[in-house]
Amino acid sequence: MTIIASGISNGAVSILHAMGNGKGCSIPIKLQTRVNLHDERMEVENDNHDLLSQVSSTWRKNGFPLPSEFGWEVISDVPIGQGMKSSSALACAALRALDKASWTGLSDFEIVDLAVEAQIESGCSVTGSMDDTWAAISSGWKVIDPSVSSVESILFEGDVETGLSVLIGLRGLRKYNVDKDSFSGNSQIFDRSLASLINGSILDALSSNGMAVAVSIDDFEALRISNMMIASGALAAGISGSGPAITAVCYESEKELLESQLKQFCEQVLITEFVTCDELTEEV
Repeated sequence: MTIIASGISNGAVSILHAMGNGKGCSIPIKLQTRVNLHDERMEVENDNHDLLSQVSSTWRKNGFPLPSEFGWEVISDVPIGQGMKSSSALACAALRALDKASWTGLSDFEIVDLAVEAQIESGCSVTGSMDDTWAAISSGWKVIDPSVSSVESILFEGDVETGLSVLIGLRGLRKYNVDKDSFSGNSQIFDRSLASLINGSILDALSSNGMAVAVSIDDFEALRISNMMIASGALAAGISGSGPAITAVCYESEKELLESQLKQFCEQVLITEFVTCDELTEEV
């Protein structure tokens, strides 16, 4: 069994949930998904939406060549079903592997469009999660309009401060349904997060967005945890994605104290960092 090609992408945390007011923003973190494309079929685990099959179908439908026989191998430390963008990371890593194997030389814009299409077709995302998909293959932050193609989608962008630690509190599987109307009904709170982004206050946006998501899904425990983390020294805290994971951002010197606090409420705490603009997400 031989690896034909490999692709790498990142998990991410939410800064602005796209269902709130139609604009989305996520920041990549140093948790990665690697997809190896093999020359033989393989059994794939942890692909509940059969996303990899849809990636292959989308690739073929858009006129790109596929190997006559191949299999997928997924190696990932991005938590699944927690709001950490695992589906976007998986789709992008698989498409990058296909791009290398086929020598198609696709741009990031083309990868994003294909990943969005595959996620919609697989049913793992209603909107295609374009903001999450951009975060999976790039650095810094981008405010995205998911209603247009990737080439037109980036409204504005920037980098994040270095020297920050990102704590991810995992609280088990999601126990609630995500209701789009509930999110849009709290658009004014999400607008606060967008206003913070416009002013360059990325961490304020993270906290405002986390509060808006918690209200939208009636997760008041998440609000309590986030407020406790901020009171204990975190620069920002809130739900990532549609939850249930909690993200807390702090200076590196505070991470051990905040980790012990967060562990009181979570099954597991991961400590990582943001991917900044001077760091590559993909091997060269």
